[in-house]
Order: sequence, then C-alpha cells, then structure tokens
Amino acid sequence: MQIQFGTDGWRGVIADTFTFENLSLVAQATMDYLHKQGLAGKGLVIGYDRRFLSKEFAERVAAIAAGNGIKTWLSHDYAATPAVSWAVHEKKAGAGVMITASHNPPRYNGFKVKESFGGSARPSTTKVLEQMVAENQAASRPVQALALSEAQASGQVELFDATAPYLAQLGRYVDLELIRSASIKAVVDPMFGAGSGLLPLLVPGIEEIHGAENPSFGGHPPEPIAEHLGELSALVQAGNFQVGLALDGDADRIGAVDETGEFFSSHRIFTVLLRHLYERKGVRGAVVKTVSTTQMIDLLAAKYGLELFETQIGFKHICEMMLEKDVLMGGEESGGLGVKGHIPERDGILMALLLLEAMAMSGKGLRALLEETMDEIGHFHYSRIDLPIDPQAKRQLLERMQEGGITSIAGFTVARHNFSDGFKFIFEDGAWLLIRPSGTEPVLRLYSEAGDPEKVALLLKAARGIASV
Repeated sequence: MQIQFGTDGWRGVIADTFTFENLSLVAQATMDYLHKQGLAGKGLVIGYDRRFLSKEFAERVAAIAAGNGIKTWLSHDYAATPAVSWAVHEKKAGAGVMITASHNPPRYNGFKVKESFGGSARPSTTKVLEQMVAENQAASRPVQALALSEAQASGQVELFDATAPYLAQLGRYVDLELIRSASIKAVVDPMFGAGSGLLPLLVPGIEEIHGAENPSFGGHPPEPIAEHLGELSALVQAGNFQVGLALDGDADRIGAVDETGEFFSSHRIFTVLLRHLYERKGVRGAVVKTVSTTQMIDLLAAKYGLELFETQIGFKHICEMMLEKDVLMGGEESGGLGVKGHIPERDGILMALLLLEAMAMSGKGLRALLEETMDEIGHFHYSRIDLPIDPQAKRQLLERMQEGGITSIAGFTVARHNFSDGFKFIFEDGAWLLIRPSGTEPVLRLYSEAGDPEKVALLLKAARGIASV
C-alpha cells in the first residue's frame, strides 16, 4: 500500500492499514533515512501512548532500530508526546518515534516522527520518508530486526523514563510555586490518554477525571472539543471548580472550560496565553498561526507590533517557522500550541500550566481574561462542523472548489480568498469561512468565525450546501 504522512505522522485503522507489516516498512525506511542523513549514530528515542497495541508497536520499531545498528532509548511506560519530544532534544538524539494517533478515534493508531530539534517532522522530511518507503517496497528491501530481548541484553535498546526529565523542564518554565499557592480549584480531563496523572503530580490539589487506562477512550475520540467535554463542563457549572482543563490522547493538544462552565476553545486559549506571555512574562518574538485560526491573533499581534505569519494546517508548518524565526508563540485551531524557550513542539500540559499561571498572576478566570482582551480588539464567535466524506466525494468536491467562481456565500460578498490549505473565503467585515478535507481522517471540516454567532451559523449552513453534504 502507499504510505502517506498527514498533518502529523502516518495514521491508519488498526488491523486494516496500520498493521505490524506496514509499520515495519515505515520503520525500516525511517532507519534508512537516519543512516542516509548521518543521524543514526546519535540514536533514536521511542515512546508510545495508551492506545491498543501501542506498546507492542513501539517494541517492534525498537527491534528494527536495533537490527539497523541504531542505539535506541525506549520509554519504559506510556508517555505524553511532548515528553518524548523533550527526550529527543535533551538526549541530542538523531530522531524520535512516537506511536500514537493523537486525537483520532480508538480504532486508529499512528507513527509520528520527531526530528533532532524535538519537534514534528517537517514536510520536506516526511516527503523523503514516503519516497523511501515506496522505493523499499519496489525493491523488496528486507526489514532488518533484532529480537528485543537480545537488543536489551546487548544494550542496543535501553528502557528509560521519558516523563521525569520532561516534568523538570515544565517546572523551569512556569512558576509552579505561584500556581500552587494560588490554590485554584481546577479539574483536568486527560481523556484516558497519555497525560493522565501529570497535572495533579505537578500541582497537588488538581482533581482528575478519566485518568484510567481505557483504549476505547470512553466511546469517543480523545479530542478535547466541546462535544466530548460534557462531564468536565458539568463539574465546573456545578460550582465545584474554577476551571476545567483537557488534554487529547497523547497530551500535545489542549482544551478548557472557563469559570462559567462554557467550552473555552483553542482560539481563546491562544489569545489569552499570547497576552499572558507578552504582558506578564515579558516574552517577545513573532507569532505564527494556521489558516484556520482566529483573527483575534492577528489583531493582538498588531496591537503589540509583533510580526505575524500564517501557515497551512498542521503544527509541522508552525515548527518550521519556529526553527527559522524568533517566534514567541505558534498555534493552530485544533489545540496545538507551542511557545518560545521550550521546544518547537505543541504541548498541551505546558499550555494547561500557563493557563493556571495566567489565572494565578491576574487573579481572574479564563472568561474574565478573554473578555478583557476582546473589549479592546473586538468580540468574535467561532464554530466548526466535521462531516464524514468518502474518497470519491472528496475528489469531486476538490475539483469543484478548485474551479473557483464563488463570489458570495449566504448573501455575503467574498472580499478575498486563501486557497493555500483548503478553501478559505474572507468577507468584507473580516468574517471568514473555511472548507477543508482533513489530512488524517475521512472527514470534511467546515470552519467559520464572525462577530455575530448568527452569521457563523449562516455561513456553515451555506458551506454544507456548497459541499453537498
């Protein structure tokens, strides 16, 4: 089969496309790549999440690394993706592999590559990996593997703790003593994922729900969006907590619930944290956002006189900018946010701590912090709809959209468009609509933001008509 890397890694349905055989092909190509790039001698870090067979998949990758003569550090237990990325950076390894499908449904698993700088593999790297997989298949390149027990006995594969050094780094980045002394009543939902137990460990007193191991993730994808956080919202609405925090399946994405119990989207989190970093922590630099991210970031960057860059969707594009530029903060709509002074990687746990730090320093809740900013730059409303779409319908939609010719939607005149990643239509008042097929799932995503929630609803309804779904 053809292996393709999406917005972050190669993913597939377990026992369908994500099999030990296909995993072995991708792993062998990865080892060949490391040798070709002169990185094999620096070693490889491997981690895995709590998904079905993740540990076994990770062990298979370690066996192949050993078979290719690459020193390997294999996490002794499940770990958060940012912890594995930090280990790559700290150990100065040639690369890292994380077995996870992130926020995807339980039937999926995935293979994320982390480059030597501790961030998502860049598009140029994943393109080469795809080519090497195809070339190896065409040449019937054998997979070279060493029995894991033999590799461990010889020291070729070494088990290690990915979590402790990472937590130490978080303690250096945020003021944990201030957060602890503020005694903020917080509850976290790690969604049965790899971030379980970490925030309560760092900030005693934080309560946790859904921290047990459950490969079915309670029956829904471990994605921290409104429809999956009903229990978290209810706990805050009941008056038991001042804030609810949520992590995705591998803890590199963040979601939240504000003091009213309302879902606090990644757009709002990005806005609040950008202001916190700039005004309270005095951090300076450029700002990077993806094409589906709120215009509040544009306005806030303009207010501070910060250079703003917009990229395609996928944190790997933000990562590239963080490597090339002096970036204060980068973020995407799906909850992936990264900051200066850490690694060029999204980190849900660090973002949760920064939210708590912002609350502790200001003495205000998340809603109050957001309102404070929106009173200055304008009030905005956002929504997203995810719809299933089969490959044929996706191809037909792309063909229709690429023909262009749309000058108005729902009666609103299109002022300009951005087709760099999907089909984004921007209206005269700054409102926008984005129609874009997912890069990792058979899903069509419709996004919209405007100053009026009714306009958002009208634009999304019109988008469904345009897409014929």
